[in-house]
Amino acid sequence: MGDVSIMKVVGVGNAIVDVICKVNDEFLVQNGLTKSTMKLVDEIEFKKLLSSLTIAETVAGGSVANTIVGLSQLGNNVSFIGKVNDDNLGNKYEESLIKEKVTYFYKKRKETIPTGTCLILITPDSERTMCTFLGIAGKINEQDIDELAIKQSKLVFLEGYLWDEGEPKSAFSKAFKMANRTAISLSDKFCVERHKESFLDLVKNKLDITFANEQEILHLIDANSFAEVIEFGKNLGKLLIVTRSAKGSIAIFNNEVFECESQKNLKLVDLTGAGDLFAAGFLHGYINEMSIQESLEKGTEMASKIIQKIGARLN
Repeated sequence: MGDVSIMKVVGVGNAIVDVICKVNDEFLVQNGLTKSTMKLVDEIEFKKLLSSLTIAETVAGGSVANTIVGLSQLGNNVSFIGKVNDDNLGNKYEESLIKEKVTYFYKKRKETIPTGTCLILITPDSERTMCTFLGIAGKINEQDIDELAIKQSKLVFLEGYLWDEGEPKSAFSKAFKMANRTAISLSDKFCVERHKESFLDLVKNKLDITFANEQEILHLIDANSFAEVIEFGKNLGKLLIVTRSAKGSIAIFNNEVFECESQKNLKLVDLTGAGDLFAAGFLHGYINEMSIQESLEKGTEMASKIIQKIGARLN
């Protein structure tokens, strides 16, 4: 355990081992998968999909963990809380985080449920389609939340995906009660659909920072145009950051709107981790007292780097 007294950010998220595979479009069609979405699958379906694939690489993933590793690579003292089993993949997960100099505030135990895994299927157009078997990751509960880690960090970063099961909600609430500042990434539009009311309540009343992409925020507030999103952001009184792919990104705080163009002429290889690394860049700026504009630019720079290589790791 590192020195917690100077922790900048603690992430609470799904500890999921990313299993990255390249597939053709036909594979998605045959298996009834919708391109560019994340589908939750059970263990049986997961094993069936994996049986016909060749693994390109495995890495400690999960949305928040990707962000936390990005923050660590930028030289910040950060930590992560996420639940794994004491099994082969669980050990790989822990090793992967430690290698990235992330303090892991979780003691592995023998569980009946395996470590969570996400199959990332990359099609020739660089889009990613994900099949997630949450495993034990989805069973994180309030006992798993290290109080000291939360209280002694500047900011707690959580993911919308955690809201899917019963137990993680209690973990979420506990972290919220003790945190100095809180930020969340809304995860994906289906996640927003499933939890619209509670997410809206979080964004309006409990969070300091919300990260969303354009689709997610439009869904959340039932907006027909981006102008409505701007209006919502101006009235929010909290920091709202929206990524808009090729249109760049935007941050709204009180009545101010900050914009950052996306970088041009990038060689797209794989969009995995773009949002996660954008959040890492932005939060790096935020916790190190950079301006909102500079933070947006740092987020954009990180996202631009990651989409030009496979996976969600910069180095």
